[in-house]
Amino acid sequence: MKYFLETTDTMVEGFGFSYFGPLHLCWIVIFVAFTAYLCIIYRKADEAKRNKIRKILAAAIVANELWKMFWLMVGGNYTWNYLPLHLCSINIFIIAYHAFVKPNKTLDNFLYGVCIPGALAALLAPTWVKLPLLNFMHLHSFTVHICLAAYPIMLVAGGDIQPDIKQVPMCILFTACMAIPIYFVNVLLDTNFMFMMHADAGNPLKLFEPLGHHLIGVPIIYAGVVVVLYGPIYLLKRLKKS
Repeated sequence: MKYFLETTDTMVEGFGFSYFGPLHLCWIVIFVAFTAYLCIIYRKADEAKRNKIRKILAAAIVANELWKMFWLMVGGNYTWNYLPLHLCSINIFIIAYHAFVKPNKTLDNFLYGVCIPGALAALLAPTWVKLPLLNFMHLHSFTVHICLAAYPIMLVAGGDIQPDIKQVPMCILFTACMAIPIYFVNVLLDTNFMFMMHADAGNPLKLFEPLGHHLIGVPIIYAGVVVVLYGPIYLLKRLKKS
């Protein structure tokens, strides 16, 4: 517990984990098992139980974020960098709105086409590799991203989210409307929300830095995401019509 309150900014080297090492693989197995379990019980549930499951999971995600903020303050490590303005942090509140207020087609597809790949990217290429298992940010980062991915996957498995490629432009517009003010927050506070200012080690966008700027990778990566997530569904619909 010596390093429980440390963050990636304060943690010394030599106590973290390696990409796809035993600890990382254990977390991936936990994610797969947890998501599969949720999908099974959600598919079998009636609408009343489904509503309860959605709200419980959304509340747990928000509680997880508050738990992180509590330990940041206890450890005296809270800075502007921990404002909930990263894409995955924003997804916490989008999921809460979706579960407690009003889902709609655009939000459904945002969760499907943006939240799922974003959370999966964080789980597969975590930027908190410096942190050991018994650390609050390590525990928070894995568990919150597991839940962020599991929520929309569960809804897709239950048929409550119907992926629609026609909603992709609206999802892009929605993301852009968030990114523009957040860019100015980054400039004002010297932060890196949504990784707009630079790509951290382990971030897939870092691969595009030699091309001139890491953000060149955003449309390229998202185009690949759309092909992978929507391509098979679109082709299946076309085949059924034929």
